[in-house]
Amino acid sequence: MFYYLNVIGTMAFAVSASLTAMNKKLDPFGVFVIAFATSVGGGTLRDVLIGNTPVGWMRDLNVVYFIIAGFLLAVIFRKKLDKLRVSLFLFDTIGLGVFTLIGIEQGIATGLHPVICVALGTMTACFGGVIRDILCNEIPVIFRKEIYATLCIVGGIFFFTLRDAFRMNQDVLYITTSALIITLRLLAVRYKWYLAPLDRN
Repeated sequence: MFYYLNVIGTMAFAVSASLTAMNKKLDPFGVFVIAFATSVGGGTLRDVLIGNTPVGWMRDLNVVYFIIAGFLLAVIFRKKLDKLRVSLFLFDTIGLGVFTLIGIEQGIATGLHPVICVALGTMTACFGGVIRDILCNEIPVIFRKEIYATLCIVGGIFFFTLRDAFRMNQDVLYITTSALIITLRLLAVRYKWYLAPLDRN
């Protein structure tokens, strides 16, 4: 289940980033660079911090193939994706939910405290998007008022609560946590939940 979640998350972020880059009218190479950096950015930072080197995508070439597949899907079907913003949001949300779990699981495998695991999950899910937005000359979503990283933290707390209190089956735990994060983000956008920006006045 963990492996398949990684495949889904990688391809979802690759598609999301490709759509963003195409919306910025970048050339094919630029689109692929954005897709690649977004898909592996969070995981690369996480692996470097926990000393897991060479980083994941360097040891598993399948990750590169999944990114290429996501890039090609976005390019081939770009004209069919009439509602570009909806498609972008949907794939980005899926990637957010899945990559949070991947980061948490890597922290657990390293024997780190749950608080650090949640931080790693949030970093894995969000940092690729930060790279994408910076390269596309946008203020990163994580720094704007939209609830984004907060959902990863909530999902991480939910994960450890279910794991420790209910001893839930691991596969069910993965699916439930990722579904919660995805659902919360859909609801947050639908009902305009957000954190109020800080103002000096």
